[in-house]
Amino acid sequence: STYTTTQPMATSSHQPRYGLNRPANGPSAPTFSTPAFPSAPKNAQRLESERLERERLARESRLASSAMDAQALAALSEEQREEISEAFNLFDLDKDGYIDYHELKVAMKALGFDLPKHEILQILQTHGTTSSQAQGQKQPARDSARAAAQAAFVPPARPLLGFQTFQTLMAQRIMARNPEDEILRAFELFDEGGKGRITLQDLQRVARELGETLGNDELVAMIEEFDMDGDNAISREEFVGICLG
Repeated sequence: STYTTTQPMATSSHQPRYGLNRPANGPSAPTFSTPAFPSAPKNAQRLESERLERERLARESRLASSAMDAQALAALSEEQREEISEAFNLFDLDKDGYIDYHELKVAMKALGFDLPKHEILQILQTHGTTSSQAQGQKQPARDSARAAAQAAFVPPARPLLGFQTFQTLMAQRIMARNPEDEILRAFELFDEGGKGRITLQDLQRVARELGETLGNDELVAMIEEFDMDGDNAISREEFVGICLG
């Protein structure tokens, strides 16, 4: 007789990785959590709070600066006020109430502040106005035709400094100046040629420039009174000692 052997069907020991038949006890897929971000209202509130704080600090800074400006102006003597006005008016050549870079440089030098170029430019950039703005403040166009004519040619804008700003800045510098620096500046006005001493000829020249009618005997007596080393002149150190008493 014939026997039929039935072979068992081969089965895979691997379970399907995807689909409905995925093993329940298999490793679970990794999970991720979304980082927590501040909500939009809270973020906007924080930004607004920071903005208000910046504005408050800016207001306080402006108030402090204005108070310092007023204090410096109030501390000026009448002679110092006149000195500042004379320096400005002398170099405001077109008498428009504004001075440019070159005029500012020589005006400050006349007051004893010989600043380098970059510091003069910094003053104009920080405190100045442009020539076009200054012109608009002085002579505003009265009609559209005039405005059109002015717009036809627009020269390059130059930084300018007005008198009030100049006066305030110079007051601050004068008040911050060392008294001995003032004395040395006065010494240089007497000491023609930078000799380091004031001679009888220097006193005669200054007396003429000031219109003083002093005789040579009086001028010689002035030198003899303060000449400590007997060289018939007043040295820088002797002059400082005279002024500081």
